[in-house]
Amino acid sequence: MKLKFAFAVDNKGNFKDDHFGEADKYIIYEENEGDLVRISEELNTKKDMDESHQHGLKKKGNSISRLLKEKGVNVLVTKQFGKNLDIVSMHFIPVLVSSERPDEAFEIIKKNLFWLRDEWKRDTERYNLFSMKSGLMKTAVKTRK
Repeated sequence: MKLKFAFAVDNKGNFKDDHFGEADKYIIYEENEGDLVRISEELNTKKDMDESHQHGLKKKGNSISRLLKEKGVNVLVTKQFGKNLDIVSMHFIPVLVSSERPDEAFEIIKKNLFWLRDEWKRDTERYNLFSMKSGLMKTAVKTRK
């Protein structure tokens, strides 16, 4: 099984210092023989969905989730998740990174692919949140009430 990753980036290709749903685009990578290979780039057409009345709108989270599920994505990689993390974790493995650029995050992700593969194989209603800096930390996602 090969994992597919969606990296939330700005228009310059750097990780955005904002929630996953605020990315300008998503760069899709696929695991290939222990490496990550870029396969596509998807504009975030849902970025400007009206959230004037409620930030973290579930409609926006669900729309972005549908787009990425259609692309076969399993793992979401970003610097921040917002209020929709509980929705995200039902469909994707959420990964937080501290890196500025995707290529800086590759090595730590590649070193920990087996943990992500194991997480994807789990029969669960929610995937754990992974935080990757110089190492890896896995925590349960708390649901909002």
